[in-house]
Parts: sequence; structure tokens; C-alpha cells
Amino acid sequence: MKRVFKWIGGLLLLAVIVGAVVFFGFLPSYIEAERNNVIAHAPYAVSDDAAALHETLIVGDLHADPLLWSRDLTERGTRGQVDIPRLIEGNVALQVFTAVTKSPAGQNYEANSAESFDNITLLAIGQLWPLRTWDSLKERAVYQAEKLHQFEAASDGHMKVVKTRADLDAVLAARAAGQPVVGGILGIEGAHALEGDLNNLDALFDAGHRVFGLHHFFDNELGGSLHGLGNAGLTEFGRQLVADLTQRPVVIDLAHSSPQVARDVIDMTDVPLIVSHSGLHGFCPVKRNYPDDLMQQIAATGGVIGMGYWADVTCGDITPTGIAKMIKAAIQTVGEDHVSLGSDYDGSVETAFDTSELAALTSALLDQGLTEAQVRKVMGENMVRVFQQQLN
Repeated sequence: MKRVFKWIGGLLLLAVIVGAVVFFGFLPSYIEAERNNVIAHAPYAVSDDAAALHETLIVGDLHADPLLWSRDLTERGTRGQVDIPRLIEGNVALQVFTAVTKSPAGQNYEANSAESFDNITLLAIGQLWPLRTWDSLKERAVYQAEKLHQFEAASDGHMKVVKTRADLDAVLAARAAGQPVVGGILGIEGAHALEGDLNNLDALFDAGHRVFGLHHFFDNELGGSLHGLGNAGLTEFGRQLVADLTQRPVVIDLAHSSPQVARDVIDMTDVPLIVSHSGLHGFCPVKRNYPDDLMQQIAATGGVIGMGYWADVTCGDITPTGIAKMIKAAIQTVGEDHVSLGSDYDGSVETAFDTSELAALTSALLDQGLTEAQVRKVMGENMVRVFQQQLN
């Protein structure tokens, strides 16, 4: 009998070991590859004129989530959609790297409870993030900022974390001089990372975060999410935070906030606001895309709307041509000075091209009849204008 128990115990230990190997060694990378895939495709046609123009552009992207995943961004990846080598191949000058700190299980665009099981907790454990991140949303945001700084240090000068206007101008000057460098701007996707305490704002700012999204897929202490349970506006805590943010050199991001929160922020601020990753409701009439009149109000602040690359905001075609058609419609709706790129790369979305292939988007925009000046604005100049105004 002792031998039987010993044999059973050995099998249980083996099962635990195999389970741990799968959970910690295989599952996170498998999930990343499945959730951030690029559709197989032949090389996109890029005209000679488009290729020449693309090399002269300042290209910027308002939203990507690679810091969520366990991948060395200094190496060209075999999975995912964005890393430093591919940013350089795509001639990207500025990339916002957003920290995701909480995501409800079963997340959808219609309604989610803040009390749902949090997927990021499981991912933090599975990817062996520091223990301090396992039960702290603030520490998850700080840790992801630390990761970008580590990539900067290991990038051999190809990545510069941008925290100030001087940092931004230095990156642009270096690129104008022919240096292959990308400026990385840190942000948070949802101010629930404050954990309901305004005193935590300093820690997030000191970590380097300069783009502050107010919400993600659930209502939080600030007010209602676009995907929450009631379209609530700003709470008193939310108003206090927004008032504080307007006094700092940061950019406020309304992506994922309820329409009422967006209107409340517009009413109480006098700064350019952004929607970092979205689509245009008039082009794709879904809840994820704010109504066009609200987008126009956001544009009127001097802000920009980042056009995403995934099917839920485009209603189907996610090729460079499909994205270019949405961008053209957005220009007609909010004006050429208020449209930018907001890929949502590595944000659990399927795309038809990665960041190394952005010349194909430039070519598609020209094919849609955009002028060279309009292409320059959309591809990055509008984004640069907002950050040059807000950072100091």
C-alpha cells in the first residue's frame, strides 16, 4: 500500500510540475500569439511616391499595449505587432506604450461589471511579474513603466522614453539628423490604477506616465465606462483628478470613458483632449465609437482622435485600404487637424499589418486622394502638436 501511495504521490507531483511548466512557460506566450495575431498576407503594394513620402514623415501612434506581455521589445518579435526594430522599420518616431492594469473576464463592448474576475491578475502571475504587482493596480502601472525604461537602456540608443517637451524635441531632432530612434511615451489605460487615492498620482507621474486614460472596460472610482453599467458621468473623485491632471504636463485620454464622462471633461477643461484608439461612428456605427457630434466636440478642444486598425471599430476591412477609407471619413467629419493613428497594437486585437508595414498605410491614404499635407498631419504631425503643447 505504501508503494501505491508513493506512486500516486509521484504522479501528483509530476502533474504539478507539468502544469507549472505549461502555465508559466508556455501559456502566456501562446495567449499573446493568439490574441495579437497579424493576418497572413502577401506584401502590400507601396507606390514609389508613397515610399519616398513615408521616409520623410513624422509617424506617431497613440496607443499600443506590448508592455503587458512577456517579450523583449529590443528584439524583432516572431509574435505580436510592435517592438522597437519593427517601429524603426516602419519609420515610427513616437509610440505611446500604455499600461493595462485590469481587464474583466468576458470583456465586451456592451456592459461589464467591475467585480468580474480580472484577467490581468492571472497574466501577472503567469508571467512571473514581481509579487508587488499581483494585488496592486498601481504597482502594475509602475512595473510596466519600469519595463520600458529597461528596454530604453538595452536598446543601444534606438529607444528614448519621452517625459518632457525637451525629450520630444530631442527625439525629433535626432531623427531629422538620420538617427534611427523611437520616442516612447508612457500612459495608463484607466485611472483605476490610482486605486481610489489621489496621492498615488505622483507615483504614476514619477514613473513616467504622461497619457492618462480615465477608464477601461468597467466603471471605476472616477465614473462610468463606455462599457460599464450605466453611462454615469464624473464622480467628485473624478472631477478632482481631472482638475489635477489639467495642471500637469500630461494628456487626458477619453478612450473607453462613457459619453457622459467625455462631456463632463470637455465642460470642465481647457486643454486638448484625445481619444487614443477608436473609430468613426458615421463610418462604423457601433457603441465602441463615440457619436460623431461628440467626436467633433473633442476635436474642438484642439485634440485628436486615434484611428484603430481592428475590425470592431472599422466594421470589417482592416487592410491598409480599409483603414485609409475610415481615416478619410474621419477627416471629413472632424477635420484634417484632428485625426491621428491609434493602432491598439498588442491590445488583444487581430490586425492585417504590423508596425513595420506602415508605408502601406501611407500609400493607401494617397490612393484615397489625401494630399501630402493631410497625410503628414494624420500620420504624426497632429499627434506631435498635442504633445508639444502639453508636455513641458
